[in-house]
Amino acid sequence: MYVLGISCFFHDSAACLLLNGKVIAAVQEERFTRNKHDNSFPVNAIEYCLAQGNLQLCALEAVVFYEKPFLKFERILETAFSNIPNGFAVFSKAIPQWTTEKLFMKSKLNKLLLQIDSNWDVQKLKFSQHHLSHAASAYYPSGFSQSAVLVVDGVGEWTTCSIWKAQGNALQLVSEKQYPHSLGLFYSAFTRYCGFKVNSGEYKLMGLAPYGQAKYAQLIKDTLINLKPDGDFTLNMRYFGFSQKMDSINKRFIALFGKPARLENQEISQYYKDIAKSVQTVLEEAMINLAKQAVKLTESNNLCLAGGVALNCVANQKIAETMPQTQIYIQPASGDAGCAAGAAMAYTYAAEPATPMYAWQHCYFGPAYSAQEVAAQLDTLNANYTYKTKTEIDEIVSIALSEGKIIGWFYGAAEFGPRALGNRSILANPMLPNMKKKLNLSIKYREGFRPFAPIVMQEFSSQYFKGNKPNPYMLFTQDVLVNTLPSITHLDNTARVQTVNEEQNLPIYQLLQAFNKRSNCATLINTSFNVRGEPPVLSPSHAYQCFMNTEMDILVIENYLLIKGNQPIQNKVHKQFKTD
Repeated sequence: MYVLGISCFFHDSAACLLLNGKVIAAVQEERFTRNKHDNSFPVNAIEYCLAQGNLQLCALEAVVFYEKPFLKFERILETAFSNIPNGFAVFSKAIPQWTTEKLFMKSKLNKLLLQIDSNWDVQKLKFSQHHLSHAASAYYPSGFSQSAVLVVDGVGEWTTCSIWKAQGNALQLVSEKQYPHSLGLFYSAFTRYCGFKVNSGEYKLMGLAPYGQAKYAQLIKDTLINLKPDGDFTLNMRYFGFSQKMDSINKRFIALFGKPARLENQEISQYYKDIAKSVQTVLEEAMINLAKQAVKLTESNNLCLAGGVALNCVANQKIAETMPQTQIYIQPASGDAGCAAGAAMAYTYAAEPATPMYAWQHCYFGPAYSAQEVAAQLDTLNANYTYKTKTEIDEIVSIALSEGKIIGWFYGAAEFGPRALGNRSILANPMLPNMKKKLNLSIKYREGFRPFAPIVMQEFSSQYFKGNKPNPYMLFTQDVLVNTLPSITHLDNTARVQTVNEEQNLPIYQLLQAFNKRSNCATLINTSFNVRGEPPVLSPSHAYQCFMNTEMDILVIENYLLIKGNQPIQNKVHKQFKTD
């Protein structure tokens, strides 16, 4: 039974194809369109998934949309009317789009699907609930036969936080919190206050937090959010604007702290660093309370996490440290992109309860390119490249890394989710003190406070980082145990670690082996293959263009090696990179 899940029209559009519960293909639309967090109908992602299954759309059992639009519209209407006259701004902006497009989502989606395949059967379009899609995306790939499932995000239709009991192939809702009380929107309000973009800059707020002190944490808990030990929480809506106007904060919020919201390009003063640390501290407490409650209510020692807040790897570390006996699995595409997979899974296991569950061993479900396809794209770009064996590539690259060179690494299928996990990565030597600054300024073109993550051979991880559990998706920070890795050690002495073994990703593992043999270091800097404001590269053409427009020294695309100094100078195109 082939089932396609899709998510779109809010942020991070994606598509995922399942065959009897097993992922055949999954990818975000942004990778094709080059529009970061693209929310458009994922036509390119759908066509890729169908091609991987060698299918026409009409051959599918179902296409499942990741949420229920009528329930979301109900929430918008009820919120607007309950906040009259203050809620009119939100209502007046939202209602034209809803009455012309979103309220008729079923017909709109079917029209778009018919453009892909004129034989599409419109009765096959199904809808899942938003938090069910998140919960399914976390539990079914986890490898657990039973588990607590915790979903925390901004808001779905009504739900902002939910706890589920998973047993066998069944998911049962145990508890939920509804809009406007939302940890995701709470954190996003501070993202906005500190001068970052909502729905894309939350990870920057997390990265900024170690530079500050939690001076305002108690003020936040006394005034803005009421946290209870059993995981329950309520927001003081007098200070938040998202239910009444097109902004997440209001005048009372600003008056409470006594300083205006930071402008996007304004210098980040110590004050905003302290705000970041304060809200991060409060979020961690809230997430720990919720995680404990989820395990208690479900009587399980397993815990699955999903939703945008589950990408807060610092909070995840605190949960793991507080609950050491609990086995934790986090969906690597925890945001709305992962809902495409979850929607398809929720439908599959409801329609066929006996369908086997398939634990994810990796998340490399995106496009891959053959040697012929790589060469054809490079030839079109007039690139200068040479073919090397994998052993030769590992030797050349490990030498270059030891000399301080920066490598663009493109190998195998693209990752599903926001993290670079060794297939679309920029690699560098973590032992060099100036490498973080160099990467931020001349490669990524981003803020200097932003940390870089390490990738490490799994068997060596405990020598460098506290803890010995596998961390294959970069979803937990860990304390750094050595002082020889300055360029991946954040100000709070942590790093967002990715462990890798031979089964998960042999090419990057072999490179780590070669670098370890040469430099006596089993870890590398691993950051996503992109620049600020752009999604990670997808194709060889994307990779080459990014390579030529940054200060990377070497580019590896499968078994092709490209040296910057050997490229035609006219291939370097100076362009203004987008900001995010």
